[in-house]
Amino acid sequence: MPLINIIRGETIPVAPLNVRTPFVKLPIWLVVVWETIKGLAWLVTTYVRHWYATLPATGLTWLYLEHGWQAPVALAGGLAVVATGWAFADRPSWLRFGWWPVLARVRRLVYRRRWMAAMVTAKLSVSYDKRTIIPQIQRVRCRAGCDEVTVRMVTGQIPDDFARASERLAHTFGVRQVKAMPGPTYATVVLVLMRGDTLHQTIDPLPVPYLPDFTALPIGVREDGDLYRLRLFGTQVLIVGATGSGKGSVIWSIVRALAGGVGAGVVELWGLDPKGGMELGIGRPLFARFASRDFAEMAAMLEQAAATAQERAARLAGRTRQHEPTPDEPLIVLLIDELANLTAYLTERQLKDRIKAALGIVLTQGRAVGVHVVAAIQDPRKEVLPARGLFPTRIGLRLSEPAEVDMVLGDGMRDRGALCDRIPQTQPGVGYVVLEGDPTPMRVRLSFCDDTTVRDMADAYGAAA
Repeated sequence: MPLINIIRGETIPVAPLNVRTPFVKLPIWLVVVWETIKGLAWLVTTYVRHWYATLPATGLTWLYLEHGWQAPVALAGGLAVVATGWAFADRPSWLRFGWWPVLARVRRLVYRRRWMAAMVTAKLSVSYDKRTIIPQIQRVRCRAGCDEVTVRMVTGQIPDDFARASERLAHTFGVRQVKAMPGPTYATVVLVLMRGDTLHQTIDPLPVPYLPDFTALPIGVREDGDLYRLRLFGTQVLIVGATGSGKGSVIWSIVRALAGGVGAGVVELWGLDPKGGMELGIGRPLFARFASRDFAEMAAMLEQAAATAQERAARLAGRTRQHEPTPDEPLIVLLIDELANLTAYLTERQLKDRIKAALGIVLTQGRAVGVHVVAAIQDPRKEVLPARGLFPTRIGLRLSEPAEVDMVLGDGMRDRGALCDRIPQTQPGVGYVVLEGDPTPMRVRLSFCDDTTVRDMADAYGAAA
């Protein structure tokens, strides 16, 4: 059927176009030479790119051809002896300069094999100009329990794109969790692939510092095995967790880190335990002031703390921006167990208003003048704790629902790796710490202080105070 073209209502037959593809004849020797050059270029590129594998293979092959099988065996045995001696003599340097770099090369090959499929199925690839563009691996670093993969993002991507796909990537690579953090440059993102769980065992009570460092209080262990040190200067601490999640572990870990200061007289602990003293009462000798049943007394304590903060602020204005604790003006730490009993569940309206007003003053004005709040709560809803945003340091323990994670720690924190709703009930004291202005949550486990440990600590340092 001939083609037709309709112009101004008239049907005009159009002859089909004959398109001929240009055909160039090449001599066979030129094709052979070209393919040979391409093959040699590929071999050289592969040899140079994977020098860490090709150079040893070349050396061992040369030794075998020149000196027989005894030479490669002797070399391998000597290297094994040297590596074993190095590992026993100085294990940290052996791990840093020997084992981890070698393991990183091997892991990089493993990741590269599955990288294309992982990026496509996680919807991190980009289709442009009939091509599929995927993020590229730049570097792999191995550490105890995790691998850090630095990835160059495709133009238009941001680290949050990888954070939202973290669970898909974790299942793809068979690891426990994947965290996405901003990379060293704006065009990169660092994927932390957590292979094992270094926090599955209970953490024993940490030693009590003779004098506490208020910028680094040792209260637990981080996911990488190092001590987690809490900065108390310039912050207020909120602890949120379901029943049995280990809020007591956090409170007593902080108290233990401050106990040396209590004994020296540079720290005063004020305890408010609306549950009748069930949690804080066991350490009663450590507290300079303590209230457990009288809500009017608790309101008066908060008002006195607010008045102290305002008086110090007026006196220190223009002289310093951070109060230095002394026996004459100690650091005051208000420990509140189950804050919701004071801000939401209290039925007496007048007392509730007094408590909210005083607490707001302490939270906003007390950080720089040495009046701090460490509060624990179960229900993180805004109507239960209106002043939730005034706590720069937040510790999220096991929570009941995924939506509560962002409610407690901030928007997008669950996508960035704070899986508080995935913490098992068999791991009380495990949680995620988020600092104001830091988009990366830190997984920690706080030390566990049993009743005997708390009593001994209270008797020793309370008597000294």
